[in-house]
Amino acid sequence: MGILNMRQVEKHEKYLGILSISGRSKKAVFDSLLDRIWKKLQGWKEKLLSRAGKEILLKKVIQAISTYLMGVYKIPHSVIQKIHSAMTRFWWGSSDVHRKTHWKNWDSMCTLKCFGGMGFKDLKLFNDALLGKQACRLIRAPSSLFGRVMIGLAKADPTRQPNPNPT
Repeated sequence: MGILNMRQVEKHEKYLGILSISGRSKKAVFDSLLDRIWKKLQGWKEKLLSRAGKEILLKKVIQAISTYLMGVYKIPHSVIQKIHSAMTRFWWGSSDVHRKTHWKNWDSMCTLKCFGGMGFKDLKLFNDALLGKQACRLIRAPSSLFGRVMIGLAKADPTRQPNPNPT
């Protein structure tokens, strides 16, 4: 807000699913992501869904919830593990009280269907890919609006720039 000489809007707590003001601690951002995913999974009646229905809901809704956030932040490994765990429990029909047998581990379920997997996204790799896309965009077009904003932020806050002479 200081760099762009803008005022803080009190009414808007979130923009595109992300808290407008998050500060240095991103715990609130990731907690809200986990809460949204948990609420979606709790809302579905897994006993009424076929395997194909569960697959579509997990791939198109749960994995899509975190897409925008992953293009902005590097999601901690612990948060990704919690998301994968919730998806796995929903897929196999486990609950907090009764744990059903998981016949395949999550890594094999993230394998492409043509190689015997289920084709779910590995969210850690997907997060890295989205952040890499942003970095590539910054390198290819430093004079774009995105590039100018990011370069301006780095110049305004020297702690964001890597030190060229680490000693």
